[in-house]
Amino acid sequence: MKRYALDTSALLTLRDDEPGADRVAEVLQLSAKGKARVYGCFISLMEVLYRVWRDEDEAAGRLAYQQCLGLPMEWVRDSEALLLRAAELKAQHPLSLADAWIAACALEQAAVLLHKDPEFQSLALEQELLPLKPTRR
Repeated sequence: MKRYALDTSALLTLRDDEPGADRVAEVLQLSAKGKARVYGCFISLMEVLYRVWRDEDEAAGRLAYQQCLGLPMEWVRDSEALLLRAAELKAQHPLSLADAWIAACALEQAAVLLHKDPEFQSLALEQELLPLKPTRR
């Protein structure tokens, strides 16, 4: 069975109906039908909450957080194995702290990382890049 890990950028792409939202929805539909396993790292929940809160307001942030919990996916919580893998990635690659946890989650779950974050591209893990947002001029 195919396994996917959703980066925070994939979750926000779906929420904000950005280019690539259809692909994220397709992967989640596969999960809902039992045809794929989809994972999210616990740190993405905080990122969704604070980003939407900061950009919109607290109520919108809390709603986005609750909506994430309702998606047909499994949330991976911290563990010693995940911590050690995240620390290894952070020590060896120029990743943000959250991205180190998310990449570690994808590796621990042997999942394809679905994202739109160029920071991940140098990592040796299976990835699927979503379309980047058009740049504003």
